[in-house]
This record gives sequence, C-alpha cells and structure tokens, in this order.
Amino acid sequence: MGYSFDWVDAFADRPFGGNGCVVVHDAGDLPVDRRLALVRETSLSECAFLVPSQSADFGVRYYLANREILMAGHPTVATVVSLLSRGLVTLRDGRADFTLEVGAGVLPIEVRAPAGAAPLVTMTQPRPQFGARHDPAAIAAIYGLEAGDILGAPRTVSTGTGFCITVLRDKAALRRAVLDSDALAAYLDRGAADFFEPFLVTLGGETDRGDVFSRLLLPPPLPAEDPFTGSATGCMAAYLWAEGLIERPRFVAEQGHWLGRPGRAEVEVIGPRDDISGVRVGGHGHVLMTGRLNL
Repeated sequence: MGYSFDWVDAFADRPFGGNGCVVVHDAGDLPVDRRLALVRETSLSECAFLVPSQSADFGVRYYLANREILMAGHPTVATVVSLLSRGLVTLRDGRADFTLEVGAGVLPIEVRAPAGAAPLVTMTQPRPQFGARHDPAAIAAIYGLEAGDILGAPRTVSTGTGFCITVLRDKAALRRAVLDSDALAAYLDRGAADFFEPFLVTLGGETDRGDVFSRLLLPPPLPAEDPFTGSATGCMAAYLWAEGLIERPRFVAEQGHWLGRPGRAEVEVIGPRDDISGVRVGGHGHVLMTGRLNL
C-alpha cells in the first residue's frame, strides 16, 4: 500500500537543522509493526502517523523505534508544518488555530506567520505533573559525572511524557556527559523511576539568542542523541520556573548545536511558579523531502 509522507526538520528554519521527523498521512490503517519498522528504517528518533480523530481537528500518533510515545514535541511541530505545506491547514491573515489529538490528549495549536514570515508553530502542552525528586549522585553516575556537577535535585516532570530534568552547573559538565545505557536501564528497572529519560540542561544558550542549552542522550535502539526535544523542553521550562532558576517565564531554548543540527524553541510557562497551568513551546519547520511510501 502507498502512503504520502513529508520529512520535516522541526525546530529549525533551514534544511538539516533541528530534529527530523517523517510525517505519514492517512495512516489509520497502517499496522503498528509497520510504523515501528519505518522508524527503524529512517534511523530517526520518532515518526508521526496521521490518524482519524473523534475529539480534535486532526489526530496523530508518535512512535519510537520500539514503542509508541504519547507526547512528543518535534513530531508535533513537524506534523503541523506538513499539514500547512499540503494546504490541509489554511492561514487567514497570517494565522490559524486548531486542535491536534496525540496519544496524551488534545493539544491546542497556534500558527502565526506575520508579514509573510515563516510560520511559527506553537503547541500548548498541558499542566505539568511534578513527580519524584532523584538523588543527584544516582543520576550523575548514569553519565559519568559527579553529584557536584548537578544543581539542586533532579526531578521528574511530565506534560504527557515524563523526563527527569537535571540542571548541570556548566557546559563543561554537559560536554563530559556520556550515557551508560546499562546504568540507566538498571536505574529504571529498580522501579523508583517515573520518567522516560533524564534531560540535561544548562543555564545560558549556545548562541547569544538562547537562554538555556540542553542534551538528551538516548540508549539503543534509538539514535545516540536527540537533536531537539520539544516535549522535554516543556517539562524543563516548568521545572526551571517552579524552582526559581529563571527570572522570566518566556525564554529561548537551544539544543542540537554540538551535533551540527542547531534547534531553537520559543518557550512560555503559563501561570505563577506555584500553579503552572501549561507550557507553550513554539518552533519553525522545514519540509526537506516529500514522497510516497510503498509498504
């Protein structure tokens, strides 16, 4: 069977930036094993599959190489950019507002393209759920770091997918971080972990436009490092605001520069530090390839 697709670089305004995602259209009848196989074939961290929805304007599901992921940021941006490029979403006066149902629920989507600029796609991630705090020494050991490399206590935060937000003291520590997949698996297997992966962040951007810089190191069969992680960025924003580590609720997040795939997101935490109701994460996207899958 044939399925139309777009390969979109999300959280980037040029080719080969940000994080790539294949968006497959009219994929409601595509079996899960074929979806997983496609992710492995592309060597991307995730692919998106548009499906029917009873509760939103569009439905989509996201998959890693080995399982479904209920919420993911860069596939959300990629999906919207693909819909725009195919004329399935129309801008009126440079804007569009609609809903997108993902595995974790319905996301409000806003698209803005002032004065002919490239569209900025913004998702509103739901109220963050704050989970367990984790021993800095235990999380540091997963990356060959010391407890002193970590500021405060790492904590699980979820806006649909849980990440252990871990703030490192400086970029030197961030560069030294090397994932020990066995140590991560052992920590997760102990049953104390309520997260998908630790998300490592430093205060201060990689460029003068950024306010924070992050890395997400991944175990097999996933790619070794994610170029840009939109869902974790939302969780990270909620953590930084709640912990008083940022002065303003609006900031620019950067990721992927050390991989040669610079990515950028405009982020806004909604609500006071002690009652965060959601997180807005926005980025651009570039359609790199368009074609048809023969499956």
